[in-house]
Amino acid sequence: MPTKHRQTKYSKLLPEQRLPDWVKSPIGSASKLERVQKLIRQNRLHTICEEGRCPNRSECYAAGTATFLLGGSICTRSCAFCQVEKGPPPKHVDKNEAKRVAKAIKELNLNYVVLTSVARDDLPDHGATIFTNTIFEIRELIPQINIEVLTPDFWGGSSIESQAIKMQRERLSTVLESNPVCFNHNLETVKRLQKEVRRGATYKHSLLLLKTANELAPQIPTKSGLMLGLGEEYDEVIETLKDLREVNCQQITLGQYLRPSLAHIPVQKYWHPSEFDRFAEIANDIGFSKINSGPLVRSSYHAERP
Repeated sequence: MPTKHRQTKYSKLLPEQRLPDWVKSPIGSASKLERVQKLIRQNRLHTICEEGRCPNRSECYAAGTATFLLGGSICTRSCAFCQVEKGPPPKHVDKNEAKRVAKAIKELNLNYVVLTSVARDDLPDHGATIFTNTIFEIRELIPQINIEVLTPDFWGGSSIESQAIKMQRERLSTVLESNPVCFNHNLETVKRLQKEVRRGATYKHSLLLLKTANELAPQIPTKSGLMLGLGEEYDEVIETLKDLREVNCQQITLGQYLRPSLAHIPVQKYWHPSEFDRFAEIANDIGFSKINSGPLVRSSYHAERP
């Protein structure tokens, strides 16, 4: 369910400039969309493709890829860019969700699945076993399927930093033991804008998660993503790419932030496709092995491609 409109400090700002042609969504296959949406509703599931109104969902569905949102539809954090509903989640985790996800994936005949989740800071393991239970159920039905995970930062539960680091590592280890084909955690924006954009997450904790993932499971490639247009400067984007390579992040996505509603942080700039191309060249030069960079690129875009 999309977040309802609410008055925020952003609501009274002047209207943004008209959308440039290069960020207008392509027309997809209506029949393919309808089939997937119907199955999602029937199984009482959530996908970030639908919750986030991803502009590429028709293309991804046609390619046999989808991103399922686990842990319910209510997030315990309130990031300024995200339209997933915020608030206290239900006290009890839906133990049948994993089986319903697996059943839907089999019915859709998907060959590559991305599993993400709302932040579940209310749970002792921050939702790590939600991922592992779902992976188990999917592989029970489709043993050869490729599964990528896109997780929260698993940070929290202790005000003592050494203890919080230990807890993050344990939660991450739980997920990696399920052997996904890729581990993804989005940095979202540059260091300077983290506090405004990612409420409850930090640049330091996210980089630590990616670094630890490489240490625990070096055979699993790591991936991260950035949204552009939030007020970042050109040099800050390059610096962020370098910071990701410092922790051996191997894959990167860069896309244009599009404001979901007046309740969300405004777009500060629409970066031109040629600028996305330039960032891709730089990412390649500094050692990323897989790069998707363009106005409509999202975290799971072309995830199935080598």
